[in-house]
Amino acid sequence: MKRYATGLLITLAALLSGCASTWQVDSAVSTFSSIPSVPAGAAFRFERLPSQQTYGEQQAALEKIVEQSLAKVGLRRDDAAARYSVQIGARAQREPSVWDDNWAFPGRDFIVTPTGRIIWTQPFARPELPTFRREVSLVMRETGSNQIVYETRAVHEGRWADSTLILPALFDSALSDFPRPSQGVKKVEYTVELEPKK
Repeated sequence: MKRYATGLLITLAALLSGCASTWQVDSAVSTFSSIPSVPAGAAFRFERLPSQQTYGEQQAALEKIVEQSLAKVGLRRDDAAARYSVQIGARAQREPSVWDDNWAFPGRDFIVTPTGRIIWTQPFARPELPTFRREVSLVMRETGSNQIVYETRAVHEGRWADSTLILPALFDSALSDFPRPSQGVKKVEYTVELEPKK
């Protein structure tokens, strides 16, 4: 029996380690495009809002992420010879949880007897499972006319707290099927590698 239990634990550990190597990021993507095609190797530059100038280091890190996503769809960064200007944004917030309410309800910290007597009990453990909402956006303009030719946004809600893994996946999802995506809102699933492949 002991040998069987040990074998079962080893099997479960192997399964869990395999499952933990990837993370599925599903997002709602809304895209609007008027670009029929993009010349091979077309260049772009980033444009920053005045508010983004204040957080130069963070914005530069975000631009590095987006630069890699744009490279995957055939665009390269060249500030001096840019055909397009790209404005980006990202935000993340923790969604309210039912465990955030400190009001004690029956069955949590006390019980009420049929006679109305209150008996205080040990509070049960509250699971810390916060949900995070992340949203990224990208607006692309032609530098010659300053007309918006591509606009996309991706929204994801999940329990993964590390934005450094989620944000690249969201920008990749936002640029899916570039430059001629289906118009409107669509669901995009993206697999994130949590561990480097051996």
